[in-house]
Amino acid sequence: MSTPLTEQEMNAIEQYDEQQRFNYLLKQAITNQEIWILTDEHGCVMLNSEDEDCVPVWPNQEFAQSWATNEWQDCQAQAITLDKWLSHWSPGLEEDELAVVVFPNQAEEGLVIYPYELESELKHRLKKK
Repeated sequence: MSTPLTEQEMNAIEQYDEQQRFNYLLKQAITNQEIWILTDEHGCVMLNSEDEDCVPVWPNQEFAQSWATNEWQDCQAQAITLDKWLSHWSPGLEEDELAVVVFPNQAEEGLVIYPYELESELKHRLKKK
């Protein structure tokens, strides 16, 4: 379980560029053994990039929940254990031909990658741990 972030920490991290947010998510996922998504009564929320349907993922509850506004106001942040992400989510997203948008900020900017790319980075960092 991660230590809650202060508003000041969240504001500073929000200013990271896409690559810095990607690295932050990887570090937090390895440390806390979880990845966060938003869900509603229909399941996981989705974003659309120019080319892909994407599942947004966040490094912790605070960032995921900060997206639960406007049309997503009824959504809840949900943790997925890293083991479950690697064993079920990553292959399932690949099978459904969905991409992942890594730690989108409030300006809706985030690195769009394929699930196997996120899985590969996570496994690489787990080995180094």
